[in-house]
Amino acid sequence: MISNKVRPHRLERKAILYVRQSSAHQVLHNRESSALQYAMRDRLTALGWSEIEVIDMISVVQPPAGYNAPVSSGW
Repeated sequence: MISNKVRPHRLERKAILYVRQSSAHQVLHNRESSALQYAMRDRLTALGWSEIEVIDMISVVQPPAGYNAPVSSGW
């Protein structure tokens, strides 16, 4: 069901969904938050978007908070 809350010219653009947690601890212990973020894709589809790009930062290894050195492939 396409919603009338989003104007058609907006639906012509790609929706980008950024999914993230701040730390490995949050990924392991805040599973409901992750599930809700992934469920947003279904919400975007329900609102009428057909092209959705998910940027999944949960499954990407992140450097520790405050890490200031240049990022390498290991981080």
